[in-house]
Amino acid sequence: MSKIILITGASRGFGKLWAKALLERGDKVAATARNVENLNDLIEEYGDSILPIQLDVNDRDACFAAVNKANAYFGRIDVLINNAGFGLFGAIEETTEQQARAQMETNFFGLLWVTQAVIPVMRAQESGHIIQVSSFLGLVTLPVLGIYNASKYAVNGLSETLASEVKSFGIKVSLIEPNGFSTDWSGASAFQTEPNEVYAPIKKAFSDGATPDTWGKPESTTNAVLQLIDAENPPLHFLLGKMAYPGVKQVYSERMAEFEAWKEVSTEAHGH
Repeated sequence: MSKIILITGASRGFGKLWAKALLERGDKVAATARNVENLNDLIEEYGDSILPIQLDVNDRDACFAAVNKANAYFGRIDVLINNAGFGLFGAIEETTEQQARAQMETNFFGLLWVTQAVIPVMRAQESGHIIQVSSFLGLVTLPVLGIYNASKYAVNGLSETLASEVKSFGIKVSLIEPNGFSTDWSGASAFQTEPNEVYAPIKKAFSDGATPDTWGKPESTTNAVLQLIDAENPPLHFLLGKMAYPGVKQVYSERMAEFEAWKEVSTEAHGH
């Protein structure tokens, strides 16, 4: 049986790749984008199987309207893939208030609005799968991506909580947590802070640390994402790419060692 999938940020990158893969196998897709003209090729190829919806996820009312439109058109929503977002590159000191707020507005609040809109639909169905596109940088951090890291940590905290709240309604929650991939995320879709030269050595070290092998191939993710969508018991945390697991394992091992080193002091602070 084909699935009905709502994907935000479907005009490029992961969103468009995954939308095409789903349509190719016979699923139906409600695809949102700021500019729906970028979906014309999919519309021409797949016709009524794709519903293009113009959406800026920063507009909460528009998010609810988009979800309602998709539900009315297809009759249900089996899967939400919250993919809309962008990267902000720069040191924390360099970041303006406007840049920080814009990063959180799209990556966190936009995801929250679409999530809130789809929950009643899935609750009424007594089924559904909410897939949040986070990042392995919602589990660990890298320099010169501080506000982006913070937005993804917020997404992870929200989604872990959500999973416990909606489980009894038959709704599943997963976090896709990719390492770096060669998408527009670090290119045309990215934003940069105004550089302060004191951070030049840190930025150089960050840049020099990347090799061609660091960046995954976006088109190679489709099979993994289809397996996640089809899984009877999907994971809450789903790492994507070969760099994510060793990076997360190292940081979490170091974190546990630090907790252990300060365990007695922490315990004494409880007072009884």
